[in-house]
This record gives sequence, structure tokens and C-alpha cells, in this order.
Amino acid sequence: MPSNLRRIAACCALIVSGVSVNAQQIVVNKDNRTIAVTTSADATADADTVTVEIGFIVYGTDQQSAYASGSKTSNAIAQALKDAAIPADAIQSESQSIAPVPQYGNQEWTPEEKVARKFQVQQSWSVKTAAGNGAQVLDIAVKAGANQSGQMTWSVADQDGLQAKAAKLALERARQIAQQMATGLNATLGPLVYASNEAPSRPVEPVMRLASPMAMAAKAVEPLSVSPRKVTTSATVYAVFSIQ
Repeated sequence: MPSNLRRIAACCALIVSGVSVNAQQIVVNKDNRTIAVTTSADATADADTVTVEIGFIVYGTDQQSAYASGSKTSNAIAQALKDAAIPADAIQSESQSIAPVPQYGNQEWTPEEKVARKFQVQQSWSVKTAAGNGAQVLDIAVKAGANQSGQMTWSVADQDGLQAKAAKLALERARQIAQQMATGLNATLGPLVYASNEAPSRPVEPVMRLASPMAMAAKAVEPLSVSPRKVTTSATVYAVFSIQ
């Protein structure tokens, strides 16, 4: 075996030795020469689903008045979503709390506001709907009193299909790299003998967040203009090819 082939075989042996014990064992020797490649690729698709975060915060001079105001707002939002024919199983409660207002949170309030805002009630939900309906869901909730709303998380229903597409692209790239390596060694690239796929997590950026209480007119206000985002999934492939 030429010296350059011996060196690449040795390198491949070192790479394969680091594979998880759960992976297939690849034996590298003079009778089984291989090239190992690790590479990544992205696959992108238009989002077809969106999860809209909606919620509110209201205040009261005491716990009972704050709770009464919170109950009124909570049920108004729930009824508005129901009237819009949003399925109940598409709505999930995220959090709810009744508590005294923290002193550090009222530094910019007037004395009158501090008196009127001794207690606070907060509640939030997530609503999963078709990507094109995100702005409408937000509009309905905000006009019903959801003054802490707006974050949207975009996704695709067929996440496995998008992941498979990314893995396929990564494997094609791995084959191209392996072919270039084989050509440099004056060898012929053989078939794929082993491959593994890992999908790294990718954080999804929120679209917006209306983070402070606000008064909004319920009439003559159009929904915000929101465009569905692209969804990108990454795949990392470890591939081993034989060489002849």
C-alpha cells in the first residue's frame, strides 16, 4: 500500500474508534480500506403551523378585586377564542398567578397607580393554528384583553420529512467530499458502508412580544400584518465509504 493510503487508513481507524458503542463497529485494515466524513446540511420549508402565545396582566387594590378583574379578562379571552371556532384542543394553559405587586416593579408608577395596583393577576395560553391564522388569533385575543401577547413559534407538521431531507442533503455532501478525497489518493470510491444521523437543536426566534399592559380599541383596528416564516432543520451525518 502506498504511504499516503496507509496514512489515510490510519486516520480513519482513529475516527472510527471514537464512534459510540451503540454504533456499528467499522473495522479498518488492509482488506477494508475506508474514508470517513462528518458533514452537515440544512433543509428549509415554509412554516405551515404557528403557536401563538397570548396572555394578560391586570391589577387591583386588593386580592379580591384583582382576582375579579382577572377572572373577567380570562373568561372574555376564552370566549372570544371559542366564538372564533378555534378548537379547544388547540389551546393550552401555560401559567397563571395571583400575587402582590413586587415593589421593584412599580418604581415608575404614579402614587395613584401604586394605590390602585397592590395586587396583580397574570395568565397565559398557547394557541396552535395554521400559519396563515396567526395574526387573526393574536388579534382576537388582544381585542378581548390579552395585553401580554405576541410571541409566535413557527413549525412544520411534517418535521420528520424535513429532517429526512436535511439528512439526505448532508449524505450527498459527504459523498462529494469522500469522492474528492479518493481522487486525491488515486483510489476509487466504493459504496457507503455505514452512516449515522444527528439533528442538532436550533432555537426558534420569536416574532414579537407585546410585553406591557396596553389599552386597545376593539373596533376599527385591523390585525397586525404577520408573514409566516421559513423553518430550517439541520442534520449532521457521519458516513464511511469503502475505497478500492
